Amino acid sequence: MDVDTRLLRYFAAVAEEGTLTRAAERLFVSQPALTKQIKQLEALLGVRLFTRSRAGMALTEPGRALAERVPALLADWDGMSREARRAAGREARVLRVGFLASAANEATQDIVAAFAHHRPGWRAEMRQASWGNPTAGLADGSVDVALLRLPFPGQDSLRVKVLFAEDRWVALPASHRLAGRDLIPFRELWDEPFVAAPAETGRWREWWLATDERDGRPVSVGAVTDQPDDWLSAIANGYGVALAPASAARFYARPGVVYRPVSGVSETRVAVAWTPADDTNPAVRDFVRCCMEHAGSP
Repeated sequence: MDVDTRLLRYFAAVAEEGTLTRAAERLFVSQPALTKQIKQLEALLGVRLFTRSRAGMALTEPGRALAERVPALLADWDGMSREARRAAGREARVLRVGFLASAANEATQDIVAAFAHHRPGWRAEMRQASWGNPTAGLADGSVDVALLRLPFPGQDSLRVKVLFAEDRWVALPASHRLAGRDLIPFRELWDEPFVAAPAETGRWREWWLATDERDGRPVSVGAVTDQPDDWLSAIANGYGVALAPASAARFYARPGVVYRPVSGVSETRVAVAWTPADDTNPAVRDFVRCCMEHAGSP
């Protein structure tokens, strides 16, 4: 019998978190999807792994036996698969770089060019991720290094160097009552519907909704998107407003959407991130150095 490692990862998350809600947030999946995967694993094994109640998910005896073995099994598999991808990258002389939206803004091209100069014959393969994947592939090992917006889920387990900070602005429909303002206090947006990232992104979504800067006022969500084009369409069509980096006015200009500075919210930070396992990877070290030289704060 073959079992998909994804099912084991889902099982391990539920076993460690004790609730479907927290496990779903950690895995960036919906709770119904997670429930379905757990039931699929139970059906494959022919045993009941959890006892479900309002208090959470308690492991059964078979569940505890599996939970004792799964972490080591997954760690071995992750190590083997990551090393295989690294070897493939070294052979092809390719560094896989994940990024979100505009990456490091205008400095991105300089970083990529500098990396090519430092490592002749190598290239940085840029892989854009959706906003539903805040680590841009670092979490699952599909990239070697990433240009990310802080904060993001799992940040504490990675190596992170902040490159620069920029103001958060607000993106509004051009017809919005505040669209003509030169500066908008954030408190005047508290009651507006917001276009949000998927709920499964947890801390990432909360940051871009500025949930900690509303004096406890609840957020109204008018639409959920995880791609820039869908995000822009939702705003232009009047489903909500959204906080965005100031640079979005340059990189995501669109008829029907205007960007305005906002007071009363903290800055957003751009960082380069990689896994501790790649601390000794020369290609990763060179890319990080290029990031610091060409996009790092003075």
